[in-house]
Amino acid sequence: MNAHEFRRRGKEMVDYVADYLEGVEGRQVYPDVEPGYLRPLLPTAAPQEPETFEDIIKDVEKIIMPGVTHWHSPYFFAYFPTASSYPAMLADMLCGAIGCIGFSWAASPACTELETVMMDWLGKMLRLPAVFLAGEAGEGGGVIQGSASEATLVALLAARTKVTRCLQAASPGLTQATIMEKLVAYASDQAHSSVERAGLIGGVKLKAIPSDGKFAMRASALQEALERDKAEGLIPFFVVATLGTTSCCSFDNLLEVGPICREEDVWLHVDAAYAGSAFICPEFRHLLNGVEYADSFNFNPHKWLLVNFDCSAMWVKKRTDLTGAFKLDPVYLKHSHQDSGLITDYRHWQLPLGRRFRSLKMWFVFRMYGVKGLQAYIRKHVQLSHEFEALVHQDPRFEICAEVTLGLVCFRLKGSNKLNEALLERINSAKKIHLVPCHLRDQFVLRFAICSRTVESAHVQLAWEHIRGLATDLLGAQKEEKAGKPCWGGQISSTI
Repeated sequence: MNAHEFRRRGKEMVDYVADYLEGVEGRQVYPDVEPGYLRPLLPTAAPQEPETFEDIIKDVEKIIMPGVTHWHSPYFFAYFPTASSYPAMLADMLCGAIGCIGFSWAASPACTELETVMMDWLGKMLRLPAVFLAGEAGEGGGVIQGSASEATLVALLAARTKVTRCLQAASPGLTQATIMEKLVAYASDQAHSSVERAGLIGGVKLKAIPSDGKFAMRASALQEALERDKAEGLIPFFVVATLGTTSCCSFDNLLEVGPICREEDVWLHVDAAYAGSAFICPEFRHLLNGVEYADSFNFNPHKWLLVNFDCSAMWVKKRTDLTGAFKLDPVYLKHSHQDSGLITDYRHWQLPLGRRFRSLKMWFVFRMYGVKGLQAYIRKHVQLSHEFEALVHQDPRFEICAEVTLGLVCFRLKGSNKLNEALLERINSAKKIHLVPCHLRDQFVLRFAICSRTVESAHVQLAWEHIRGLATDLLGAQKEEKAGKPCWGGQISSTI
């Protein structure tokens, strides 16, 4: 493919993408395929001779699209949103064209410097304390990670290195192995499974702190765990506080937990993967109060801030805590400006070496939407979630299971877990909308997350009517089963 054909095919692909997104509402949100559907549709080996672009595009519709879950359908209400916007897609095209591997400033100065500035822009949108910003001479700063899972792991490994070096400096005879077996990290019992995975990879104990009636980690429970473990000779070193848990969007109490971490000299990492985008709105900024106690903070613009995956924003108060943990300097990666103090090499802030020019997406989106446009987008989603909440309240058969703060509603039919499992099965089998569940304590709960950029009130209303109708059918079938009647509600004709 030469430049002339690329221009032609590129325009065709843009048209295909635009047509797909404009028409995604008409596609079935969840696919009708079984595991292994794809392999029989493809050759057993790559073609020896080139094939045409037309044939490939035909196969996209024939082979790929039948197996796609349409995350950007206005009838997709599962998980949390994954961001999508045309400015971000255009920036991704440019990123692919430039094709730099920005592991150091020298590898592509613009890639490094734009990321530093964009992370400062975003930090100011959130009104983060100045200590988290790089500025022209700050000790902190931001970095784009691939996911919140990576950010949590990076923070845990940095905290582990920091406490190990501190203890060895005080007691040179202590081995790393002796310290490692005593280190303990903590998170709420509502924290994401990626926190537990970080503990597994980091080789440290992770303990779950029981949450309160609002599914939040509180000071008393954390303090009790810390005191108990210290009495047993263990070394608390890392706490993850979650703002906007995956199950129900609950918020750990930073203003309580933060002072304890500071007093105990324990690294506090704040995970706001989903909810963090909302903090650009003044009316939601209070949910971030207490972040001044954190050592690191992370959220995902690729969830709810119209920046396509992947773009996970992480800030630290002292960037040397990260670079000190991960810095290796083989001669082939060194350059003449690395010790100038004017720039940073992001390879020292992350697990991989290579990195894409992801800050282009932030730059395009922030400029083409503006802060006010992004705020309006967040507010619309929150309004729609409250609209759905009000609809649930109007039906006495259902109940709301957790406080609705942002764009997630947790609800269920009043009754057994088995009843709600059956309802979810009917919802997802019908494939008109898509939901996923969670467990809150011992209850099986349905999650309704406002996700799509194009979702409107009409889609929420239709989704609710669909859920209500399926609930009516389910309850009717159960009533008839108990009465010993056929579940289809018919009668056996005397003429048969």
